[in-house]
Amino acid sequence: MTVLPFNRRRAVTLLGAIGLLAGALMALAQSPAAAPAPEVPATATTPRILGSPDAPVEVVEYASLTCHHCATFHNEVLPQVKKELIDTGKIRIVYRDFPLDRAALDAAVLTRCVPPGRYFAILSVLFAKQDDWSHAKDPRESLTRYGLLAGLPKETYQACLDDQALSDAILQSRLDGAEKHQIDSTPSFVIDGKTHKGVLSYEAFLNALRPLLPPS
Repeated sequence: MTVLPFNRRRAVTLLGAIGLLAGALMALAQSPAAAPAPEVPATATTPRILGSPDAPVEVVEYASLTCHHCATFHNEVLPQVKKELIDTGKIRIVYRDFPLDRAALDAAVLTRCVPPGRYFAILSVLFAKQDDWSHAKDPRESLTRYGLLAGLPKETYQACLDDQALSDAILQSRLDGAEKHQIDSTPSFVIDGKTHKGVLSYEAFLNALRPLLPPS
């Protein structure tokens, strides 16, 4: 057996390297675990209802977030509908997605990704600012900024965009509307089983509901 001569400098260098390695391993063991990947909210596909669930009359609205007529209804008509019919407990509106294009689908994903309590607030903002984000060079990037304003981290929105089950659920809403209620344009409103197409003025909306409303 060959015995290598003792080299003090080499031994000190080796011991120093071992010490550095041990320190690095200890620091790694003590460092906090990496943050888990963001998940799609469990409530993402639950119905979105504006008004009391106990309201006696239900209106189902099919809309696309890139539809200018839908924006007109939400910006100009819905405030009075909310004041006169929803806040008074007479009706509830069930909002259902009917995306007309990719940008509308991405926007619908965004609204579904925020907490349910903020759903109609972000929906209102997106309709009010429709021209800003829908005509942007990169609508998805613009939508990400609106999500941040609503308290939705970019990573969470991306996780929702990557979740095929959520996109499928939104597209299924469109398919169900077409098959069950012959929806082929937006906005469309289903009232007592009858489909009303196009922007309804407040008076037309009220007239369609009048036979169903309880006596004043």
